[in-house]
Amino acid sequence: MRKILFIGLALLCSSAWSDSPPETQRVRVVTNKGAFVIALEHERAPLTTANFLKYVRAGHYEGTIFHRVVSGFVAQAGGFDEQFVEKPTGQDIPNESGNGLSNLRGTVGLARAGEPHSGDAQFYINLADNPLLDPQPSRWGYAVFGRIVDGMRVIDDIGAVATGSVGPFDQDAPLKPIVIEKIEELH
Repeated sequence: MRKILFIGLALLCSSAWSDSPPETQRVRVVTNKGAFVIALEHERAPLTTANFLKYVRAGHYEGTIFHRVVSGFVAQAGGFDEQFVEKPTGQDIPNESGNGLSNLRGTVGLARAGEPHSGDAQFYINLADNPLLDPQPSRWGYAVFGRIVDGMRVIDDIGAVATGSVGPFDQDAPLKPIVIEKIEELH
């Protein structure tokens, strides 16, 4: 009996000290149109999720807007405040688009400029399946690092707002600001 107890205790301790993957990290995004929850894909996009969480923890996203909404495509946020001033960011991070995650409806990806490794704080939410954003053998794609697990109705509402020319944006900017009030980690 003592031998069985010892083996059970040893297994329990070894599993507690193992390098098991972390639980799925989630963040709640609170906007003036409602809240939604993102489950982060740390295992598949470790650099991108760590980068995103760095900005979350620094309060970078508070007061930023969804500055680009293309119905049936994406809603993009995280770079500009309500006065359309671009927020300062840190270094760009390596592109993790080859992580096996596809740009499907409800997934969250890292926005970037034309250069493949130019992503920083801006992110987008896929309003539809967007396989053209996935990597191809001849080019880099856009790295997916999370998915909406609660509040997709809010995302659909954001995706249906009236857009046009606002501030420095010639098109696709919401005519009424959609403000990120806060992003908080859920435990």
